[in-house]
Amino acid sequence: MKGNISKYLLIIVPLIIAGWALWPTFHAWQMESERESIKQSKDSTALARWDAANGEDLRSARTSRLKLGLDLRGGMYVTLEVDVLKLLQESSQKDARDEIFEEVLEATRQQTANTDEPVLDVFLRNFDKTARPKGRTLLSYFEIGDVRNLTEQAVIDKLSANVNEAVDQAQEVIRQRIDKFGLTEPTIQKQGNRRIVLELPGVSDEGEIRQLLQTSARLEFKLVRNNAEVVRSFRAIDDYLVKRRKGQPVDTAAVAAVDTMKTDSTAVAAADSVKKDSTAVATADSTKQDSAAVAAAKSDTTDPYAGLSKEEASRRYQEDHAFTTLFATYYIEGGQSQQVPYVSKQFPEGEYSFYIHSDNVKKFESYMKDPAIRRLLSSDYQIALAAKTMESSSNKNKNNNNARGTYEMFALKSEPELTGDVLTDAISTFDPTSNQPMVIMNMNAEGSERWARITGSNIKKRVAIVLDERVYSAPTVQNRISGGSSQITGSRNIDEARLLAIVLKAGALKAPVQIIEERVVGPSLGSDQIQTGLTASAAAFALVVLFMLLYYSTGGLIADLAVLVNVICLVALLSGFGGTLTLPGIGGLILTIGMAVDANILIFERIREEMRRGRSLKAAVDEGYSKALTAILDSNITTFITGVILFYFGTGPVQGFAVTLMIGIVMTLFTAILITRAVFNLMIARGAQHINFGQPSYNAQS
Repeated sequence: MKGNISKYLLIIVPLIIAGWALWPTFHAWQMESERESIKQSKDSTALARWDAANGEDLRSARTSRLKLGLDLRGGMYVTLEVDVLKLLQESSQKDARDEIFEEVLEATRQQTANTDEPVLDVFLRNFDKTARPKGRTLLSYFEIGDVRNLTEQAVIDKLSANVNEAVDQAQEVIRQRIDKFGLTEPTIQKQGNRRIVLELPGVSDEGEIRQLLQTSARLEFKLVRNNAEVVRSFRAIDDYLVKRRKGQPVDTAAVAAVDTMKTDSTAVAAADSVKKDSTAVATADSTKQDSAAVAAAKSDTTDPYAGLSKEEASRRYQEDHAFTTLFATYYIEGGQSQQVPYVSKQFPEGEYSFYIHSDNVKKFESYMKDPAIRRLLSSDYQIALAAKTMESSSNKNKNNNNARGTYEMFALKSEPELTGDVLTDAISTFDPTSNQPMVIMNMNAEGSERWARITGSNIKKRVAIVLDERVYSAPTVQNRISGGSSQITGSRNIDEARLLAIVLKAGALKAPVQIIEERVVGPSLGSDQIQTGLTASAAAFALVVLFMLLYYSTGGLIADLAVLVNVICLVALLSGFGGTLTLPGIGGLILTIGMAVDANILIFERIREEMRRGRSLKAAVDEGYSKALTAILDSNITTFITGVILFYFGTGPVQGFAVTLMIGIVMTLFTAILITRAVFNLMIARGAQHINFGQPSYNAQS
């Protein structure tokens, strides 16, 4: 028995691993079905309660599940190209451009129109051919800012870095916009040296996506104003929503005037007395906030919920504060934070912080689009969310489940102090004194002068770096910054600092993107293809199973079980490694089903030959696997090499087919050789003297 444990493990362990890899796919399908049934019942309260309890689990399962390709799910496929030639033109000195330079640009434009050759290489070749014979050098048109290294190689290195960063910048800007648009499971990746490929499942408005992708990015520097005036405005929105729910008339201008009255510091007593540090801030969700607010309210003699049960008080508080229960509010004093309930209208002057869970963002944004609600918030302010959730922007919080899906929220001055046009460069590096990652940004003369004035008048206050209305960083100004060079510290790692540098350069580099290819797959077509693919796969599997059963009897049954394990493990590997199942992938799956039994056919025929020679069952099985192995490896390895070639030279659907084919070959060798042999050996170990491989009855020798 002990000698057979390894054989049992060989069969069981792959199935356990496959089940673990496929669990998110099943779990996501199960939760989506449950949510859809609640949605169909049109019970908004039950749906909101379900989203609050299961929203994060659903998002996590969707992230880890087997993804369906664009051809199966429907959506939009877009290829964008970064205008590197425009970048080269804008990088040159405006006063130095002449007819010779324009001639080089035009020749480069014509030669790169239908080729993937790097634009910079073509530009340099044309420059050597056209401009250099006329006495021009790269230094005639470009400056690098470092007078200690005025060489043409330095210019080439600088231009090459600008081109690479321009593509990275465009990719990051597009990713931010797509994420903000709310699409699930988009694929955004670089292709070649200047193209970006997007697969956007579930797109229903192609025109809006097209406009979203081609709109120029806007980088702004805005002052953070998380003050009591904003908090009082939030409280006024609660009052407005209560009156609107009850059908009472309300003058939003009058409400705003009343609720922006100043209060003194004694109002701090109305706040929650429980201290929290800046990391624990992220743990607040709407339920915890409700409980904290109710507890604080019950300690106040003016508590409107006095005498109510905890559940009833929480429900009433939720109804009376429909807006402010979407996020957590904290008052900051002496480096400590305490949660602020909105029971009272008295709020102390000072600094506040706000945190909102991703489950509540959509509802919050719908409120902020309401013109009546917008009037309750001063026109001088704008509410913006951080570009990333707290656990994705902080290594410290990555393992903090409470911080997962929580965004920091900012009240910003509507008018920007500066825009990205004044930036000339941004570099990610390390602080030599502390060895911590930081970003150095440089501005032109106009920007330097304005930045010095801004920082000088806002010492110890925060300035937000905003791209497309999302806050990437909000550092605190420590002192007046003159000279146009600033250091931004606080990045958790060098990758975060590099991302911030790319974002900062969004306003400095002039590299527009253009849509050069666009395909739209309708959801109905995707559904039809899924159904057709599943039908074809089922038919192929059924025919293979039937043939093997009829022709190889018991041996065929075991081969069929191996094929089933093969398919399960193949799909599990695709899911586990974040792969995407496409229509060509289904084609590769069907081909794998056919190839999966090919190896067993070679083995079974060899076993039948050995049994006809009078060999014992164990000897025939051992000999069959041994003698057929060479032929099996030859056929599968050559097919695998074909798959590698298809993957390397192919794109899109061809790559999808190649990936599925290669994984299928590996799993075929595993299941057809190892698993089936393990099953036969276990049967023999349990005393089997004869296994029917579809052959006529022979007398087996012991």
